[in-house]
Amino acid sequence: MLGPQYSLVFDLDGTLVDTAPDLCNALNHVLDRIGRPTMPLSTMRNLVGHGARTMINDALEQSGTHPTGAEMAKHVDTFLAYYTDHIADESRPFPGVIEALKRFQDQGVKLGVCTNKREALSIQLLEALDLTGFFPVILGADSVPANKPDPGHLLATIDALGGNPTSCTFVGDSPTDVATAKAANVPIVAVRFGYTKLKPEELGADHLIDHYDELDSAVLKVLRLSTTKNA
Repeated sequence: MLGPQYSLVFDLDGTLVDTAPDLCNALNHVLDRIGRPTMPLSTMRNLVGHGARTMINDALEQSGTHPTGAEMAKHVDTFLAYYTDHIADESRPFPGVIEALKRFQDQGVKLGVCTNKREALSIQLLEALDLTGFFPVILGADSVPANKPDPGHLLATIDALGGNPTSCTFVGDSPTDVATAKAANVPIVAVRFGYTKLKPEELGADHLIDHYDELDSAVLKVLRLSTTKNA
């Protein structure tokens, strides 16, 4: 049983919410506008965690197109305008997320979001999915001087929650999340169903989960390990 002395911080895309369908729809809107072949979700799913610019660049390079800086800026603007209007058409919390958040909230655990998505978009998405009530703190890429993998992003989230890194667990899905947690000296639980080219076992997380039903026991395990290591 945890309590208000503990903090639990989550990544957003690929960790709390399956946002890949709407992000890929926004990408295909850009590609269609400029007459390039659209991309199937299966091809782009593992790239969506790297941001709009990377998604657009990779898709265009696969079609043999190399945009200039000005062209890329225009493509990103087109992407964001469409995505903002369709941010939760198909995006949904991963199975078990809401139930897990309720369990931790009932225990008084401080819950926050640390994401490289822009803060306004993060809040808009969470509001659309009726999740903002769980998170008093949501820090996006533009909320801090340097975003993940800079450990300051995670530490700022914990601090804003009134928490302590020594009694916190980060939940993520990517090498960026793992690198952030390790640099901040915060234990990390990684989900196996997120957006990364690496196999989950290669991420280097302290613990892996297949479903949010497993998160409670995973958090207790990594906190015990962290306490033993730092004793």
